[in-house]
Amino acid sequence: MPTKDYVKWFRNSAPYINAHRGKTFVLMFSGDAVAHPNFANIIHDIALLNSLGVKLILAHGARPQIEERAALRGISTRIEKDLRITDSQTLECVKDAAGSVRAQIEALLTMGLANSPMHGAQIRVCSGNFVVAKPIGVRHGVDFEHTGTVRRVDTAGIQKQLDDGSIVLLSPTGYSPTGEVFNLSLEDVATKTAIALEADKLIVFSEQSGLRDMNGSLIQSCQVSDIKFLLEHCDNSDTARLLRSIAYSGENGISRCHCVSYTDDGALLQELFTRDGSGTLISQNHYEQLRTATIDDVGGILELIEPLEAEGSLVKRSRELLENEISLFTVIERDGMIVACAALYPYADSASGEIACVATHPDYRGEDRGERLLAALEMQALEKQLDSVFVLTTQTAHWFQELGFVEISQDQLPEKKKQLYNLQRNSKVFSKKV
Repeated sequence: MPTKDYVKWFRNSAPYINAHRGKTFVLMFSGDAVAHPNFANIIHDIALLNSLGVKLILAHGARPQIEERAALRGISTRIEKDLRITDSQTLECVKDAAGSVRAQIEALLTMGLANSPMHGAQIRVCSGNFVVAKPIGVRHGVDFEHTGTVRRVDTAGIQKQLDDGSIVLLSPTGYSPTGEVFNLSLEDVATKTAIALEADKLIVFSEQSGLRDMNGSLIQSCQVSDIKFLLEHCDNSDTARLLRSIAYSGENGISRCHCVSYTDDGALLQELFTRDGSGTLISQNHYEQLRTATIDDVGGILELIEPLEAEGSLVKRSRELLENEISLFTVIERDGMIVACAALYPYADSASGEIACVATHPDYRGEDRGERLLAALEMQALEKQLDSVFVLTTQTAHWFQELGFVEISQDQLPEKKKQLYNLQRNSKVFSKKV
């Protein structure tokens, strides 16, 4: 990367560095991820997150490592409902594999060779009996023996280690008050821990670069409700486990989940510190609905924008004009009420689009609804193959600047827009690349 490009990228990452500092992330990676050649690079990226003040819990799996040890001992693998039946012999393989993987990760996080990304990191890693487990028992006539499920997570113990600056490492094993060891699923440990700690993010690693739609294209962002649709059409057990983990976490309070690749070098950093990311961002279902406006919304939009038109913040629009342009509007609806709106007017000749009529009901301001609308309109601009968006404003210049818009002169407006520019309003013009 040329020096100037690197400097620009580093500066642009500053808002994300500030946003993530002090936040709690749970990272979930399988035994396959640990065995992949790129895992050393993931460790370097984890060390960087730790250096930037992110509180990290790493939950690792060990499926292939367990199967390898079972095969060497001539123990047959028994799987029921995607869960391993853990007899006494298999449990020894589980303990051996989990301990080996844990030691491997701890060793990688302890590296500090000169001229390496880990030099000077001095990371403290803490693992222990943070997960209390209970047996699954007998289900549908099948005794799962030493296979268990999470009963309780020692949140106070984990939080103390995080506050002391340690990375907490969790293996797919749990312990009971009676002194037994249970084989747990990685997904159970990671999701229950994230929910118990009220983590800010759950980050799951997959072999692919993120979640894929029915056509095989990368899904950059979606909501938890979309995950259920993907689950219904998923025929891959590994992907299904990831989807169930994401859905369960999202439904139980985790506001942001990310799915990133463990095979692509730098995928984690790109996902967290760039606007477009590298994988899939899954957010909680909003109580409100963001959607394209219909003719039935005209009355609600007029009611919303009329006070702003009266005070001069917005250009006045007649009902007839709004009806003709309604397909250009995006709204946020809450219990049948339009609480926010905005429109995108494309200027294809100049590969740009105007964002206009941005309005939020006074009772619903201050909760990022405007930001959600702008993000949706920027995605629409990309879909329309526009290079930039611009906005004319008289009173909200600072807000647009905070969202990445930069001031330009009216001479830089598309020709058609120049002809309509109202000199009396003396609006300032701001633009943003998409």
